[in-house]
Amino acid sequence: MVTTMTQNDNPLRKYFRQPVIHIRLPSAGKYYPHGALNMPQNNELPVLPMTAVDEITSRTPDALFNGSAVMEIIGSCVPNIIDPWAIPAMDLNTLLVAVRLASYGHDMEIGTKCPKCEHQYEVTIDLRQVLDSLQTPDYDETVTSGDLIFYFTPMNYRQLNENSKINFEDQKLIQMLSDSEMNEEDKMAKLGDAFRKITQLTIASISASIGAIKTTDAMVTDPAQIKDFLHNCPKQVFDLIRDHAIKLRTATDIQPIQLTCDECNHEYPQSFVLDMSNFFVGAS
Repeated sequence: MVTTMTQNDNPLRKYFRQPVIHIRLPSAGKYYPHGALNMPQNNELPVLPMTAVDEITSRTPDALFNGSAVMEIIGSCVPNIIDPWAIPAMDLNTLLVAVRLASYGHDMEIGTKCPKCEHQYEVTIDLRQVLDSLQTPDYDETVTSGDLIFYFTPMNYRQLNENSKINFEDQKLIQMLSDSEMNEEDKMAKLGDAFRKITQLTIASISASIGAIKTTDAMVTDPAQIKDFLHNCPKQVFDLIRDHAIKLRTATDIQPIQLTCDECNHEYPQSFVLDMSNFFVGAS
């Protein structure tokens, strides 16, 4: 009879990586589909440091482009998240900052350029302060237009990633067409197609941000019916919905960091985005 050793039988198990920090999700676990999240009783998720395999994954071009790098790393480092594709947009920055902090410490160096004297230098930011500064948007806030009440919901990571890929390809196509020697008529036709695709992407993105639309006699939750409404509603109503959706989505962005140039003492805001392209900046 063959006995199979499980991970629990491994005498080295006590030397495996352990949680470095615990975090509370801005969403508080709301908006995750059933089975996508195992929320601890204290509502604090343990965050493990990255493994060597995680680091290799995060440096793989295909995995970076298709979003699987982020999915696999969060799944590895925050095992209470069962389905990382289902992560609401409002939780994403918190999770990325937490994984970076747990893996490489709270200090992170970023490059900056003074807009006044154009001096280029590096500064060290404290990711603990970045984590504490992240805001939680109020998705319970509704928007009313006439008889209609609009309820909003955050996009999940899969939706965000698909939108990013399509937008990247369309922007690349527009740049290629602008630089190409194609005759003007064909170029304008292809540019028109590209811009129409971007418009469709915008509508799809806003549609995914709407959880429901309440009328005087119905509560509409069908995504196809909501998208049909966005295609046919008055521009003023569309703009109202779009602006609110954007406000909610950008509320969880990492706020610019105020810096003082070490050359001319000019004070200026420095934008900071943490993604896989700069995840290892300042990591030793």
